[in-house]
Amino acid sequence: MQSKDIKVNNQQTNLSLGFLSKLDWRNYIVYIAFVGVLIYFSITLHDDGFLTTANMMNIVRQTAMITIMAVAMTFVIASAEIDLSIGSITALSSLMAALAIQSGFGLIGGLLAGLATGLIVGLINGLLITKVNIPSFLVTLGTMGIISGTAMWITDTAPVPILNESFNFFFGSGGIGPIPLLLIWTLIVAVVGHILLRKTSFGRQILATGGNESASRFSGINTAKVKLYAFMGTGIAAGFAGILYAGRMQAGRYTFGEGDEMSVIAAVILGGTALAGGVGTIIGTVVGSLMIGVINNGLIIMGLDVSQQMIIRGFIIVLAVALGRKAISR
Repeated sequence: MQSKDIKVNNQQTNLSLGFLSKLDWRNYIVYIAFVGVLIYFSITLHDDGFLTTANMMNIVRQTAMITIMAVAMTFVIASAEIDLSIGSITALSSLMAALAIQSGFGLIGGLLAGLATGLIVGLINGLLITKVNIPSFLVTLGTMGIISGTAMWITDTAPVPILNESFNFFFGSGGIGPIPLLLIWTLIVAVVGHILLRKTSFGRQILATGGNESASRFSGINTAKVKLYAFMGTGIAAGFAGILYAGRMQAGRYTFGEGDEMSVIAAVILGGTALAGGVGTIIGTVVGSLMIGVINNGLIIMGLDVSQQMIIRGFIIVLAVALGRKAISR
């Protein structure tokens, strides 16, 4: 009996070791890093109120727009493309929403104006990439400048105040009890994104297109259409993020979303989506976004200025590319 027990224990140990040896730790780097960062700031900033409920909710509010854009960016990057214009779309959408409300179209008018702005820009980006065959990096780099200039020009860099209390409540400062509505909007977008990527044919087509576009095309997938929809999705997500920025700050500004493309891309890559396409995860993206939010919040409490925060975010992107999962072999 004793020898049998030893044999069974050895078999279980071998199975456990075999399982651990097959695990790719890079698949879980974002979760490990998130826990590590949270523990570090919890210890070092314990006396500064880092772990208070108010500060945790503040992190959620600060990262809501980044997370929403990152969910949509996951589809674009998983299809082996990139969208650098997402931050500038956010600014223009916030201004268009504010102008629509100022013109008397109310909450619904502001919502539709912001979403339509993002959709139109996303559609233009997608058509230039899929129909004219210009690389997405160059297209979105160009439209980023065009949109940023347009956002500055239409209001002569002046902010557009939003006096509609309902709009500001539902898309910014409101909450259900202690739960901010920004968190609820984020969860809705994350759940929808996860279902689209994991449970629908569109999600499978996105991953197949990013993994091997030529093979996907020969198998009957309309890869151009898939990419077009992905860029339309980032446009809509950026438009909604602009609406949330406007609601939270009670104004539309050309500076909203400035530099957000860095944080969005970092969140997606840190989350486990392969920069070369073919691999994507919404849950990882959300955790990656929260980790960046925790880092930014901790650095602010520590007294670091904006320039130092930008430097550290840049290091995060480099680290994300270095530690991110390898792309599926083509």
